[in-house]
Amino acid sequence: MTNEAPNLPTEPMDHDDFDALDAILDDLRTRGEEVPQWEFCEGAMAALLCTRRLILPSEFFPVLLGTGDSTPGAAGSDEEDTYFADAAQRAQFMTLWTRRWNEVAAALNSDVQTLDDERSYHPEVMDVRGAVASLPEEARAEIGDQELPAFGQVWALGFMFVVENWAEEWAAPRDKEAAAMLNDALDAIVELTEDDTDTPTVCMHSDDGPPSVSDARLNNFGAAIWAVYDLRQIWQSLGPRVESVRKAETPGRNDLCPCGSGKKYKKCHGA
Repeated sequence: MTNEAPNLPTEPMDHDDFDALDAILDDLRTRGEEVPQWEFCEGAMAALLCTRRLILPSEFFPVLLGTGDSTPGAAGSDEEDTYFADAAQRAQFMTLWTRRWNEVAAALNSDVQTLDDERSYHPEVMDVRGAVASLPEEARAEIGDQELPAFGQVWALGFMFVVENWAEEWAAPRDKEAAAMLNDALDAIVELTEDDTDTPTVCMHSDDGPPSVSDARLNNFGAAIWAVYDLRQIWQSLGPRVESVRKAETPGRNDLCPCGSGKKYKKCHGA
């Protein structure tokens, strides 16, 4: 499985890079309201890196973003099949996407023993509830009773989006131990798609912000990250699914020959 693309900057993504991705997605959303947020894409990317078969951008971008692989005005392109404003915007998005892809792939390929290791995978997620709680009262009033996602919830939903849309690539293997490991790992991520209903104890948005995330949620988030490592290990060890080749049934001696000659099989290809 090819995990990294060559000839791209190797420095880690910073806040400006993620802000640029968010800005592009915001712009895409003006032309396609179902275009997801980056945190959802981040989860989808992690799943794509763990999927048994390498799924190419030309296959997953139309499903994930609702966009085509072309740009408006390009030769052979269908303007209705893409939301990118122009070739420059698409090129910027693809560069940033591939840099993050390489970064996540490198983290998942690293032999880490603790998530405190700087080489470990750190999903780019936002504590939305903590961010809103930290806003001035007037700004919070404008948001009102709008339902806000729990910490890591959108990331987990993005991950499971890929699992559900390429379900054949996530079917349990025959090996019972690997199948049990697969189910346990997916359960850990599914757990994160649920709401955080426990008592909040910490704010992940800022050190001095009001509590917005529970201890149980943080434990579940860590378990989900380890689950990603487990899933990648499972599929890399098993390799792509091999389709079994079925031998065509041989016609009976008195059946018509399948070649279309009109003769009986015993008088034609069965002679």
